[in-house]
Amino acid sequence: MKQNAIIAGVGITRFGKHLDRGLADLALEAIDQAVAEAGVPINRIEAAWAGTAGAPLVTGQVCVAGQVVLRQRGLGRIPVINVENACATASTAFQQACTMVTLGVYDIVLAFGMEKLYHPDKDRPMAVYAGCVDVEHPEVLDHYLVGDLAYAERLTAPRDRRSLFMDIYARMARDYMSASGATKRDFAHVSAKNSYHGSLNPNAQYRDVLTADQVLAARTISPPLTLPMCSPIGDGAAAAVIMSPRMAKILGVESPVRVLSSIVASGYDAGPGAPSITTTISRQAYAEASIDTKDINCVELHDATSPAELIYYEALGLCGPGEGPAFLASGATSLGGRLPVNTSGGLVRKGHPIGATGLGQIHELVQQLRGRAGSRQVENARIALAENGGGFIGDDAAAVAMTVLAQ
Repeated sequence: MKQNAIIAGVGITRFGKHLDRGLADLALEAIDQAVAEAGVPINRIEAAWAGTAGAPLVTGQVCVAGQVVLRQRGLGRIPVINVENACATASTAFQQACTMVTLGVYDIVLAFGMEKLYHPDKDRPMAVYAGCVDVEHPEVLDHYLVGDLAYAERLTAPRDRRSLFMDIYARMARDYMSASGATKRDFAHVSAKNSYHGSLNPNAQYRDVLTADQVLAARTISPPLTLPMCSPIGDGAAAAVIMSPRMAKILGVESPVRVLSSIVASGYDAGPGAPSITTTISRQAYAEASIDTKDINCVELHDATSPAELIYYEALGLCGPGEGPAFLASGATSLGGRLPVNTSGGLVRKGHPIGATGLGQIHELVQQLRGRAGSRQVENARIALAENGGGFIGDDAAAVAMTVLAQ
């Protein structure tokens, strides 16, 4: 019988603008928290997976970022695997670490994600996003995006000066509006909901509460998206110490959180009517965890823009096709509702330091399952789902990670 990996400790920094802090400084803050919470000295760690995505382009630290960070705590000799997988970087590091523990290769491992995207030279973070697609075949992306006058006009701007992924998400939002009848106000209500959730999270990048009217009145980024509907760039880090059940029992880990399933997959060239990679992998994750969507108590999902939250309600099977707006309006996904979503504030409020985002989701869900989320606590949280996607190829995410956790 498979022995599920155990999360023994987690750590996180506040996400946001940290021009005065380096990549290692941020990573070590999160790692130190996770190790302390797990109750093990750092020299007990047998292997580590270190995720970073944009920081190599922004900071110049390439190839050995994980080793650079851990050496500052005197940790060497062990395998350190550097991971990069677009916005799913940290969740991929987590999945790989969990898999090796579940397979019995290691008893105590570390997964962490770290990111630096803010820089005085704005061309550096812009280059990160410009590279999260197929750069050798840019015409494929233009073919996907051209379909309305607003985007066609934006093509006159240099490619590296466009908000490329906001254009991609705007196209997805327009398609979803046509298919479901969703409105721009529905998207604004998602932003407003998550602004309230984020106001309760001390680690969130933005903590002010917005109304739907304020969201609608904000500057347009790419129609129909306004600024508060779009996730910001950010710096930050998150980490988790993962153990075998045997070792967690020996060490007397308090409030262990079980990893029921953790899956990473790549997008594919789906034929007409075929399910998205998100739908496909969610079904696999539920089956591996032996759960149904009705068993889930809270969700952290990849709302790189607010419309994506409604799209993913449906893709994850949390509601039926076309039911996303009604599901939101029912209050089900708000704190106090049947299935609170993005209690952290989501990417649009907590922030989106892409190399750390996935483990930021894990941190929030571990807090919820342990009953330590304070004023944003979900009552009787026992099973939680994280969905994290990244990059874009064809007409779908390039990478998707899905995790199911249980107390």
